[in-house]
Order: sequence, then structure tokens, then C-alpha cells
Amino acid sequence: MEESQELALTQLRTSVEKLSSSTEGYEKPTLMRFLVARSMNPDKAAKMFVDCQKWRASMVPPNGIPDSEVRDELEFGKICLHGPTKSGHPLVLVLCSKHFPAKNAVNFKKFVVYVLDKTIASGIKDKEVGDEKLVAVFDLANITYKNLDARGLITSFQFLQSYYPERLAKCYMLHMPGFFVSVWRFVCRFLEKSTQEKIVIVTDGEEEIKFKEEIGVDALPEEYGGRAKLTLIQDVLLPKTAPEM
Repeated sequence: MEESQELALTQLRTSVEKLSSSTEGYEKPTLMRFLVARSMNPDKAAKMFVDCQKWRASMVPPNGIPDSEVRDELEFGKICLHGPTKSGHPLVLVLCSKHFPAKNAVNFKKFVVYVLDKTIASGIKDKEVGDEKLVAVFDLANITYKNLDARGLITSFQFLQSYYPERLAKCYMLHMPGFFVSVWRFVCRFLEKSTQEKIVIVTDGEEEIKFKEEIGVDALPEEYGGRAKLTLIQDVLLPKTAPEM
């Protein structure tokens, strides 16, 4: 690790202590995620870190959100979990035609946390490092106006940006219909530049070939030209279902 990064880490730890919190128990890769997300500014990274600590303490139980608390959303069968991809990351697949705007905003937020936590946890090898990332795929095939949920998309991406900094490796949008373009433009107003740069809208054959190559046939479900069996996230059993931060 470069000397400048070590200095930034030291300053981050000091800034966190000034905010009446602590970085004890968190490894360098975890802290570096917050620094990178805040352009290596220790004070801004410290505030983000402490805000995230407080948020997790209020929102997420020690062992993660159980299936029983998000069963209403799970029953739609809209989230699949696969991987690792060629880059070694877990793959979360969202079948958007099976999604409908949530009636309960609090429960939907819990569901977003459940999905993100379990996806990240599935990428942990023997021991959590702290810099594990995920690849997301939104399949918009066969969606209708009933499936449109700008608020749900904004919530999901804002959670990623605010509470899961530098966890998103890449995001692919498949089969985007024309009527969804205006919705997506609206959603993009709420996305940071760094997030937008990780999103690929697959629109033609060449991009689709590249998408398949980057994901890899072992992680990609058969329905998308791969070898994997489509697996719902609730059917994936893990020893640990939530990362530390």
C-alpha cells in the first residue's frame, strides 16, 4: 500500500474517533472503500463510515435480515443469485417483469438490504476481506407499466452509494424497452458519476457478446446463454448472510 494511502487511513481513523466512534475490527480494505468513495478525503470518508455504522445498527440485525422479514418480496421470485463471474464476483440477477412497486416502503428497504448483504456474503471466501464486490444484472424483458418503479430503483442505488460504497463492480441493463428510457433518465439524476460509469446498457449484439464474455458461461444462467441453473436468492444457503459493513 502506498505511503499516501497509509497516511489517509491514519487520518480516517483519527477523524472517526473525533466523531465518537471507532474503526476497531475493520480491516484496511473496508476503510479504503470509504476513502475511495469520498475521493480520498479522510474527513468526508469518516463521516460516511460513521453514518453507515449508525445506519446498520438501526436497520440490520447482527446476523442479517432473515427471510421471514422479507417473505412478501421473495415470493415474487424476482431475484436470482449466481457466481462467481469471470472477475470473481457474485452475480445478482433482477427479473424486473416479476417486480411490482412495494406497498410498504420500510419492508422494501429491508428487502434491498437483504439482497445486497446476501449477495456480498456469497462472495466471501474463507474470511471476509472487506473489499468484496458484486455484479448486478437487471433484465427488463417483458416489463409493462405495472412493473415501473422509479422510486424502488432510486432507493436501491442510493443504498449502494451511501451504505455499500465501492461494492458495485458493474451493473448491466438488459432488454430495455423504449418506454423505460425516460424513467431511466429520471433515475440517473440521483446516481453519482462513479455509479453511472459502472452501468452498461446492453443494446446490440456486440454488447451482448461482451456481456456474456465478462460474466462467463459458468455464472450465467442457461436462459442467457450460460450453463448455470436459474437459482432464486432464497434457495442459496450460506454460512453467513451479511458482511460486517
